Amino acid sequence: MSNRTKDNLIYSIALSLIPKVGPSVYKNIISYSGSAENFFNLPIGKAGKIPKIGPKLLEAIKNKSAYIKQAEKLIEEAVKKDVNILSYQDPNFPIRLKSYEDSPVILFTKGNVDLNPSRSVGIVGTRNATAYGKSITRQIIEDLSPYKPTIISGLAYGIDIEAHRAALHQDLPTVAILGSPVDVIYPAMHKSTSDAMMKAGGVVSEFKLGSEMVPGNFPQRNRVIASLSDALIVVEAAIKGGALITAEIAFSYNKEVFAVPGNLQSPYSEGCNSLIRRMKANIYMGSRDLEEALSWSKEHEKPTPQKLDRRLDEFDENLKPVIKAFIDNQVQQIDDLSWKTQIPISTLASILLQLEFQGIIKSLPGKKYQLIL
Repeated sequence: MSNRTKDNLIYSIALSLIPKVGPSVYKNIISYSGSAENFFNLPIGKAGKIPKIGPKLLEAIKNKSAYIKQAEKLIEEAVKKDVNILSYQDPNFPIRLKSYEDSPVILFTKGNVDLNPSRSVGIVGTRNATAYGKSITRQIIEDLSPYKPTIISGLAYGIDIEAHRAALHQDLPTVAILGSPVDVIYPAMHKSTSDAMMKAGGVVSEFKLGSEMVPGNFPQRNRVIASLSDALIVVEAAIKGGALITAEIAFSYNKEVFAVPGNLQSPYSEGCNSLIRRMKANIYMGSRDLEEALSWSKEHEKPTPQKLDRRLDEFDENLKPVIKAFIDNQVQQIDDLSWKTQIPISTLASILLQLEFQGIIKSLPGKKYQLIL
């Protein structure tokens, strides 16, 4: 890590540590000042003119040296524990998270984690999984393996841990979003699985090293699972619980949500059946459902980047960055595409319309577009 990068990280973490600076305020500050370091160097009078910054926050900023020292200690601890820290402005920060105002701005990761995979599927469900639920989880991931998605879950008992283990068995990358710091694997009996995930995946948390693990962490981490997943599949779920919370969040984020229909007499299928009945989830009958919803093709059927690159010269310069963004993932959501290309949505909408008229892409429901080059 270069000194410049380290300085940026220190200021980014320090800003996140200030009381009253939640994700929304943090992003607002970055939007107005350009970086956390710029913000800390602003005179108090100018800082106070930034929207959402009140007197209490201004008072806290006066003690900025204390937050910078805390950030430095946190980075030192992370280095000792082989933990990576990503800030909101880091180029490796997950693009999928940036579309949502309530998403975390600092992430701690351990392992070989790619948080910007071309495809991702979240698999969630009850901690009290039945033999049927576990079997279906394994079947789902086996059926998904030709599409090579990253499997995302929460390392909890039941469906979560079954999903991670099935992904490992299929040689798919798998990432656990934790409700604990990344140096505290919970539940502890799943540490061997988390260790196995480190080669092609790993663990991620928004909770800083040394922080207390409290029950409220788990609903909070569910929004990260929902954000990072192109599609979310609920395998088994009671009428109340974390899996239903995750599904509701994913639905509110306009994600593709699926639920496996279950036995009407099983309490662990009530949640899935309820999601389907309330039209907050599609019925999941097999990988074809997901393929159609996301316009995915199997890896051996995908056009190669080389073929697409050869045709890039045919297009105007202002179109090329957008077409290139489709190479890894042929279906893009407009907000994600804006982050990838750094093109404002108003300008991007015009470019996408032009590409659609030229027959290069087609529009899909949910502000999504598919490359048909």
